[in-house]
Amino acid sequence: MAPRRPWIHRILLDLIIVKKLEAIIKPFKLEEVKEALRELGIEGITVGEVKGYQPTDGTRSGTGHLSDLHPKFKIEVVIPESMLDRAVRSVSAAARTGLAGDGKVFVSSIEQVIRIRTEETGYAAI
Repeated sequence: MAPRRPWIHRILLDLIIVKKLEAIIKPFKLEEVKEALRELGIEGITVGEVKGYQPTDGTRSGTGHLSDLHPKFKIEVVIPESMLDRAVRSVSAAARTGLAGDGKVFVSSIEQVIRIRTEETGYAAI
């Protein structure tokens, strides 16, 4: 029987590249988006209420006012890069109404993850 090497497992977990997917969506689409993520096996999620404004006529003149802000939800998930394309497609499909203001999806790189309680790092901390 080969000796156990738990350190190899830790090293491999640290090598997994993770990305952060942020989606700004209409409030009534939250449950559909959460379900789409759940179907992919993504259960760790952060949700916050936000407000946003984007001109719908394509102008960028800065004429928007605070009174023009619309309620939205911001969803954040950190996932392995291998799941990213499926997650983006699923979130976009679940959030889409075909009308102005459907929202946006942002993807960014994550340099490091640390679980505060246990001090685990990398993928193990997700």
